[in-house]
Amino acid sequence: MAKYLVIVESPAKVKTIKKFLGSNYEVTASNGHVRDLPKSQMGIDVEHGFEPKYITIRGKGDILAKLRKEVKKAEKVYLATDPDREGEAISWHLYESLKLQDKKVYRITFNEITKTAVKESLKNAREIDMDLVDAQQARRMLDRMMGYRISPLLWAKVKRGLSAGRVQSVALRIICDREDEINAFIPEEYWTLDAILKIKGEKKPMVAKFYGEGDTKTPIHSKEELDAILKGLQKADYRVKDIKKGERVKKAPLPFTTSTLQQEASKALNFSTQKTMRIAQQLYEGIDIKGQGTVGVITYLRTDSTRVSDEAEATAKAYIQQQYGEDYAAENTNTKKATQKIQDAHEAIRPTDITRTPYELKESLSREQFRLYQLIWKRFTASRMNGAKYETTSVKIDAGKYRFTVAASKILFDGFMSVYTDEDNEKTENSLAKGIDLNSELSLSEYDSKQHFTQPAPHYTEASLVRALEELGIGRPSTYAPTITTILARRYVIKENKNLYVTELGEVVNRIMKEAFPSLIDVDFTANLEALLDKVGEGVINWKTVVSNFYPDLDEAVKRAEVELAEVKIADEVSDEVCDLCGKQMVIKYGPHGKFLACPGFPDCRFTKPYLEKIGVACPKCGKDIVIKKTKKGRRYYGCIDNPECDFMVWQKPSKQKCPECGSIMLEKGNKLVCSDEQCGYVTNKIVEDSVK
Repeated sequence: MAKYLVIVESPAKVKTIKKFLGSNYEVTASNGHVRDLPKSQMGIDVEHGFEPKYITIRGKGDILAKLRKEVKKAEKVYLATDPDREGEAISWHLYESLKLQDKKVYRITFNEITKTAVKESLKNAREIDMDLVDAQQARRMLDRMMGYRISPLLWAKVKRGLSAGRVQSVALRIICDREDEINAFIPEEYWTLDAILKIKGEKKPMVAKFYGEGDTKTPIHSKEELDAILKGLQKADYRVKDIKKGERVKKAPLPFTTSTLQQEASKALNFSTQKTMRIAQQLYEGIDIKGQGTVGVITYLRTDSTRVSDEAEATAKAYIQQQYGEDYAAENTNTKKATQKIQDAHEAIRPTDITRTPYELKESLSREQFRLYQLIWKRFTASRMNGAKYETTSVKIDAGKYRFTVAASKILFDGFMSVYTDEDNEKTENSLAKGIDLNSELSLSEYDSKQHFTQPAPHYTEASLVRALEELGIGRPSTYAPTITTILARRYVIKENKNLYVTELGEVVNRIMKEAFPSLIDVDFTANLEALLDKVGEGVINWKTVVSNFYPDLDEAVKRAEVELAEVKIADEVSDEVCDLCGKQMVIKYGPHGKFLACPGFPDCRFTKPYLEKIGVACPKCGKDIVIKKTKKGRRYYGCIDNPECDFMVWQKPSKQKCPECGSIMLEKGNKLVCSDEQCGYVTNKIVEDSVK
């Protein structure tokens, strides 16, 4: 009979770990958390030292009963939940729920599910780290306080089912701020000018880019400026002024952290953050490999460290030397300096065995598992290799008082790029004619000029939002995916072609949060709070100090908002539409997908219909009303009420004012009005329109 009991989180790990440990060990799973704060109330006793009230999670009674039976039979109990704060807290909850005070209880952790790592963890068994438990408790309680105090206000102001959160509300604000920035952006015109030059004795022409006057870089802002430059170049002779050769080294990338894996999987594989974490979890917990059984093929997936163990480092070096050659294996690998935001509790995400190549595992993995494993394997292998070396050539060409430049590069040594390239590390070469020197004779073939307009900052994608959250110190590796999933599920934000767009509902919630709780959704405040919670995990600060300092300010803000929001709360807005069934004036209501028209005679009359909000501007194509509309995913745009007969639509709000230059409709962008015809480019202040009204 088994003497020792090992409790893990996920049933998927049971079989793998049991195989490693043998018949003396019984391995069973808790299926995640077994206790939590109650759903029906906040569950925190603010009057008596902020004590949390934990209850058994519904449906976990049978699991706990089974675990208690196993505990009775065991001489020792090993709590082997995940190696992070959440896992530490689950171990503590199991300790309390199973009443293990009189048992020999040990906490074990392993960064990878391999025989060596699991056996080694038993040799390094320890007590439960209460600092990590308290850090998780503090996080859970702060999230609960915000959610349970602020969400009812959103229900009263907008609709039921909305929520606020310590990280999700800040993430929503970041997206809304970017949307405002995009809407307020005024495009500026600029031009580029290339000279296509022939080199005497060479077949291939050379493209030189306009630089400026002499050593001074001169941007071309308009067609007039371009014409003046072309006039000055009419009789100019082209001659090589200077040629410089050099070497450039492109450093190997760092191995993946949770954040960079989510970003790269989004860009390279088109995976959502949630999908990336789900598949990575499968690779970590174990894959059934033909001839080897079930083995975890990657290390733990929630980490913000780029550190790699000495053993993995040595194995990787030997593998690279054997497979690619001595020149490819790096002596000193690139590492990221640990900052306050990096916990460094785990290694980077890497294959548990670099010799287990993606090709060898292909038959044992699903298509999605293979693609993600291949990405992780290639990135880690590349991170242990030398950088790529380029020969660079820079040519300065003078034409009268103006200067053109040519830049070219040639790969001398591909280094890590023999294994891994991403969008930033494409294997591109811009070759230059071999025969060019200071005495080369140049002649002009033609000019190539193009008009451009500056572009606003791009809309956030899941990848760029994760990067922004990480850089700002908001959230931690385990929270990025759930945060994005929540704001998408609440329909505050929708995803279209990878881009994240704020819905009308998201705008309303963000406006209320900014008005009533400006400090709680302040980026710096949230980042500082994260840093305090990390200090709790390090044992520097008491968790109840953080919670007790946070709650009074929240309580005061909620009470103030209850009064102020009640005062500004308005009755349903009456529309000019009449109910088709009973003839009453219909009112405007909020639903899960924005506004709609409803009969005020509810519940006697339940008639509703879509609300098309007129903006008081006539359609430039047919003269009928322009109304606010939404795409299927909830993104706002402005279109003709007579659609589909009339196809007019724009993303920015049209103005009553017409462009004085070309007569086109003007669009609102922040505090400016911009002509809808980009070629015209007329811009004026919105105040002009206000004075016209």
